[in-house]
Amino acid sequence: MSVVAGTAVEGLAAAAHTFPTEGLESDGTLEWSSTTIVVVEAHADGLTGIGYTYTDGAAAELVRGKLAEAVEGCEALAVGAAHEAMGRALRNVGRPGVGWCALSAVDLALWDLKARLLDLPLVTLLDPVRDEVPIYGSGGFTSYGPERVAEQLGGWVEAGIPRVKMKVGREPGEDAARVAAARAAIGAEAELYVDANGAFGPKEALGWAERYAFEWGVTWFEEPVSSADLAGLRLVRERGPAGLDVAAGEYGYVQRDFVNLIGAVDCLQADVTRCGGITGFLRVGALAAAHGLDLSAHCAPAASAAACCAVPRFRHLEWFHDHVRVESAVFEGMPARVDGALRPDRSQPGNGLVLA
Repeated sequence: MSVVAGTAVEGLAAAAHTFPTEGLESDGTLEWSSTTIVVVEAHADGLTGIGYTYTDGAAAELVRGKLAEAVEGCEALAVGAAHEAMGRALRNVGRPGVGWCALSAVDLALWDLKARLLDLPLVTLLDPVRDEVPIYGSGGFTSYGPERVAEQLGGWVEAGIPRVKMKVGREPGEDAARVAAARAAIGAEAELYVDANGAFGPKEALGWAERYAFEWGVTWFEEPVSSADLAGLRLVRERGPAGLDVAAGEYGYVQRDFVNLIGAVDCLQADVTRCGGITGFLRVGALAAAHGLDLSAHCAPAASAAACCAVPRFRHLEWFHDHVRVESAVFEGMPARVDGALRPDRSQPGNGLVLA
């Protein structure tokens, strides 16, 4: 293996790609008909690292402008230093939100580039504590009626994924039939999760928590209230039924967002394409472990798998319907799914991804 210390990042490229969904999709608080992925390429010494994020196409301009100015010429092996430089460059742009999504995509690309320069699989470079990552099937949009929810979630369980999640909260009066259909389809042994995306008020969420747990055996209640409502999250966590974990964190960007959630959730979530890339994700993992909490990874399975292997207290990774479709169309070399787990590729340097 050649020594590549001193190799500089030569340039960044970014492009946005928008894919229509299979139909109108919705959750407790939002509707959408397309998904946009912003793909970043980082170049050095004839090699290319790949990263990406799910956000508005405006992030691509940030990558080509502010972030390229901050990163180009930096030591390609010093990803942490590049991360700090990008954070400083975004101070007056705004760090939480689209700015941090853009930074996350670049950080992912830089970690991939570093692994390729060192001729190492990314998962090996990150010093893993496990070989594979448990996943849960995620979809069950509120635009799906009971039959379609049952078909999708039941199909994942039949395919060997023993835990599945559905959306709730847009029209609560219809949710009982949808959740009942899901439970019937997946059987008594599979784990059933629900995600309200902040649709409920605290007391309303508490009432639904009782029903979810006692009527349908739900064990995971994600964003029962807005993730900004820390008092509401604590109320549901502390007064909800035993065995029903409250989770939030997918909209966390900077570290303070995750510090604020400590004590308000049973399981912390983070999205590697929002929370500062692999650098930020590993920091959130350390924070969770220090407080006796598991970390669960939100969406973007191909970007997340290697980093998830390096988190000491890790629960599972979201196998999100839309992102699986998009990533399979954009990339070759997706991590292998073996029943209910993903295994990062150890046969190739980097994350194993190439543009299709």
